[in-house]
Amino acid sequence: MRVLTVYAHPNPKSFCHAILEQFTKGLKDGGHTSRVIDLYEIGFDPVFNMNDYAFFADETVPDHVLEGMNLKQQVLQLSGGPLKRLLAKRWMQDKTLSDVVRLIKRNKPKDVREQQEQVSGAQGLAFIAPVFWMHFPAILKGWIDRVFTYGFAYSLTPEGWQGDVDGRVPLLKHDKALIINTTFFSEDAYKAALGEAMAQVIDSWGFRYPGINDVEHVYFHAVNAVSAATRQEYLSRAYVLGKEF
Repeated sequence: MRVLTVYAHPNPKSFCHAILEQFTKGLKDGGHTSRVIDLYEIGFDPVFNMNDYAFFADETVPDHVLEGMNLKQQVLQLSGGPLKRLLAKRWMQDKTLSDVVRLIKRNKPKDVREQQEQVSGAQGLAFIAPVFWMHFPAILKGWIDRVFTYGFAYSLTPEGWQGDVDGRVPLLKHDKALIINTTFFSEDAYKAALGEAMAQVIDSWGFRYPGINDVEHVYFHAVNAVSAATRQEYLSRAYVLGKEF
């Protein structure tokens, strides 16, 4: 299987990185094709900004929504210096909303398009990161915000555009998503409540809802508190998770 691993930890000498190394080794030994995106290493920008609204410039978006997005003003803001803004303003004088939509679609953020190409080329996805505030680190959460866009990871029915949560249409076709998190707190804490909260937000909403039915979430608990033998067991399991992906 072609597996894309998205990794997020700022310290290349962390235990989380050791998990990544063992998981990747397991993938290789299991005959899988592996590619790793280290978000800190590539300096991925996790901030969703005005440029990212280009992904909503789509013919399937209702006209009243497009009109409310004030797309012509967005074009002016993204044009650059005063001369470029003046030229853009003149160009848009006789252009329809559809013309503006097509222009914006041609200028989707390059860094996001590159990530989407990697995701599209994979059959399986893996995510390795520590738990920050019961979620992914900001750089990985922002990666999902920016990469799992409208028209790529999901679309909406007319009811969805009216606020119906069941109106979200899944577009991802991957065979599996595996999430590996290292944690600060114990397994008991996650069994009591924390794990269920993360399962709802990350597993169900983040991956099953966009279309990935097979979602596995593995925790390596309290890595700073457990024994060296337990950490070695974690590393061995990471290897098996890769080999048996």
